[in-house]
Amino acid sequence: MRIVSFTGKSGTGKSYQATAISQSRNIDAIIDDGLLIYKGQIVAGTSAKKCVSKAAAMRTALFNYEDHRASVRNALVKYHPESLMIIGTSDRMTNIIAETLGLHMPDERIYIEDVTTEEERNEAAISRGKMGEHVIPAPMGQLKRDFSGYFINPIKYIRDRALGNTVRPQQGPSNDEPDDRTVVRPQYSYLGLFSISEKALRDIVEITSDRYAGRLEVLDRIDNGKQENMILTIDVRVPFNCNAVKLCTDFQQDVYDAIAEMTAFTISSLNIRIREMY
Repeated sequence: MRIVSFTGKSGTGKSYQATAISQSRNIDAIIDDGLLIYKGQIVAGTSAKKCVSKAAAMRTALFNYEDHRASVRNALVKYHPESLMIIGTSDRMTNIIAETLGLHMPDERIYIEDVTTEEERNEAAISRGKMGEHVIPAPMGQLKRDFSGYFINPIKYIRDRALGNTVRPQQGPSNDEPDDRTVVRPQYSYLGLFSISEKALRDIVEITSDRYAGRLEVLDRIDNGKQENMILTIDVRVPFNCNAVKLCTDFQQDVYDAIAEMTAFTISSLNIRIREMY
């Protein structure tokens, strides 16, 4: 496997430029901020942007957590990419990532200064520092809401704290810090843009609930009707026993994972509400 490192200071536009570089050099896999992206699909890892502290984010980006590291190693074996780009803030960081994942040192090193002008890097720094934008080089879900006929803009801000704030509540950033957002752009042009209808979203919930047949029944699905920061609440019917709460949290996690995996679209809040017990 050919390994290419791509380095530059934080906020200088590495993840955004990775798109063009991967296309021009036929690089089919990218490691960025704790994620393994293969041919435009996030196939393993956890985004460091979801961490609630800088220390945890750095450990995630460097694959210091055993389960995280193992999942990415296994995915590299499974997909066996011909070429891999490792994105980092320095040669030392990309070397550590390669060594931690059991890979050889990069065969080629590319620097952000090689592919951008100083003006472009300054613009990227402003987007990160003042607007809280961060790019993930993976395809985005362009959500079409049936009731309004509105299409989300192809480049959309998607809050990347969704899982932490809904499935496992965690403390968010303090008020004096910029609200970090994620700009998700298509990685490979041949994927194009795609849309998700309300019916498709309902179907994902229903199909996921099939795994819980006889234990959990979906009664209704309600959302807040907003284009951004959509809050999804699912009313369910569950048996009256001590396992009801765990059953609901497992279902909540499965629905979130299904939406994220099948659509690359992240909802702001996913709630499971027990409406009936039997």
